[in-house]
Amino acid sequence: MYFCTKYSSMNEKIAILEKYNLWDSKSFDFGFKRNEYTDKIIEYTGNRLVKVLVGQRRTGKSYILRQIAKELIDRGVKAENTLLINREFSDFDFLSSYNDLNSIVLEYRKEMGVEGKIYIFIDEIQMIDEWEKAVNSFSQDYSQEYEVFITGSNSKMLSGELATLLSGRYISFEIFPFSYKEFLGVTNGVVGREFYMQYLNGGGLPELFMLGSEEIKRNYVSAVKDTVLLRDIIQRYSIREPKILEDIFIFLVNNASNLISVSKINNFFKSQGRSVSYDLIYNYIGYIEDTFIIHKCDRYDIKGRDIISGNSKYYVNDLAYKNYLYSGFGYGAGYMFENLVYLELERNGFDVWVGVMRNKEVDFVAKKDDRLIYLQCAYMLIDKTTIDREYAPLKSINDNYEKVVMSLDDFSLPINDGIKHIRGWELREFING
Repeated sequence: MYFCTKYSSMNEKIAILEKYNLWDSKSFDFGFKRNEYTDKIIEYTGNRLVKVLVGQRRTGKSYILRQIAKELIDRGVKAENTLLINREFSDFDFLSSYNDLNSIVLEYRKEMGVEGKIYIFIDEIQMIDEWEKAVNSFSQDYSQEYEVFITGSNSKMLSGELATLLSGRYISFEIFPFSYKEFLGVTNGVVGREFYMQYLNGGGLPELFMLGSEEIKRNYVSAVKDTVLLRDIIQRYSIREPKILEDIFIFLVNNASNLISVSKINNFFKSQGRSVSYDLIYNYIGYIEDTFIIHKCDRYDIKGRDIISGNSKYYVNDLAYKNYLYSGFGYGAGYMFENLVYLELERNGFDVWVGVMRNKEVDFVAKKDDRLIYLQCAYMLIDKTTIDREYAPLKSINDNYEKVVMSLDDFSLPINDGIKHIRGWELREFING
């Protein structure tokens, strides 16, 4: 109770800060510990680089911020030297501009009597107008040392003025829903096909694992989808055709892992007797991508080593949208498996493309630093015809980079013309081995 006695004269805004911060040894829900992110981000502490956590809403960015703050405190940082602000909470509606943010930080320093470095954590910072001016000021202030961590749910937050102001003085981390490894941790599962299929047929949104019935989970996933479309797109861009926006999202989810073009979506609307312009579809797809709920994967000419314009593939950020909202549409497990492989490659820092070699397609060309991998995904290698078909595109590539066929079979095949076979649940170990 010492804290409350000492700061009984705090004004209302400071009292709000006290409610949500780790001061006075309060206990909070820190959620499932996501070491894959916290360990990596902690490695980058101890400098003025702004740490930017980006990703779709409800992927756990807020929990990760709290986990990082708690880890710093456990390592000796004074609790009162950490400042957590979640702009998504209505209690923080008074923070509408960068001036408001500057003012509350100064007021916090004065009331708390903080000495030394201050670690500032701001969640959903894009809700503060011209926030980049405050972040730049904190990161460059030579009279008071700050280390800033921010999150946002729109990829555009790293474009424009922020990139100009910080001139490379930031590092970004994309936060995804739970990986298969994290899924095993939160469910106490065992590595293998059984739990991989549960993961494939469920989803990785963290809050799903705190919910009970399938109906509650379905309602939750629907609410997440509606929030992303409404708050991050419709309100942000003053969308006049929200039904078209949602229908494009549904089309992308139900055609994930297939080659898609704007013209194909335009023809889909025409077949329904609806007139939608090419430019409108193009813009709406871009808005959806910006929220991280859908990822675009361009085609790559393996022989020419160049990106091919035109058709692309799209992958959903979490299969929960497919499994809980649009499960009645035809969408095979093989396509869902391919979606999971794409996410795991991206999650582990690979640049990913769809490979094109003459008249053959390779599911993924994945590159990280000097490592390049060609990957082909097959749901099940049920017979010799299937095996020959899945191995053929990789055999047509005449270079010495790694080549892998992936499947969800219980058995593992020997190396075939230098091509390895791995099961889906072995991917993480393979790419990090």
